[in-house]
Amino acid sequence: MVDQLSEEERAAALDELDDWDFDEGRDAIGRSFTFADFSEAFAFMTRVALLAEKADHHPEWSNVWNRVDITLTTHDAGGLSHRDVAMAEAIDALVD
Repeated sequence: MVDQLSEEERAAALDELDDWDFDEGRDAIGRSFTFADFSEAFAFMTRVALLAEKADHHPEWSNVWNRVDITLTTHDAGGLSHRDVAMAEAIDALVD
């Protein structure tokens, strides 16, 4: 069982994840990524998919041409968990 982050843990994580927005209603974090074209966006999604499979933690996402929107939350925990924070950091490392 994965535990949901406490308010203090959530606040500390959000301070570190500057480019991610917190969705209080869903207890989730989200970020939009924009690329030069569809091929770059799809390549990014492929890299994220490999990370997600390795971590056994899969994002909610959508893709329209050069844009990829990602939402992270841990359904088993009922909200944001350390797994979401780790996945966000790994995703950021792909683009930053």
